[in-house]
Amino acid sequence: MTIYIDPPTWPGHGRVWSHVVSDASYDELHLFADGLGVPRRAFERDHYDLPSHRYADAVAAGAVEVSSREVVRLLTLSGLRRRKGDVGR
Repeated sequence: MTIYIDPPTWPGHGRVWSHVVSDASYDELHLFADGLGVPRRAFERDHYDLPSHRYADAVAAGAVEVSSREVVRLLTLSGLRRRKGDVGR
């Protein structure tokens, strides 16, 4: 079980963001985010959005740096990927 983070390249709300994901479970992901003090409202479908100024904190806490494509691949392989519009998941 590992937590992964992609580079902060996603613009929104005047900032750039990273995605933080788990390859095992949402419970593991929530536990990691709680440890960083990331509010649950930052969770979106299958990942947490993390602002660029918190990137180093996540890596220091054990998140593995991967590309954005790798984040999608890991979520898909683990069965945790939820796309916009998915119902009943």
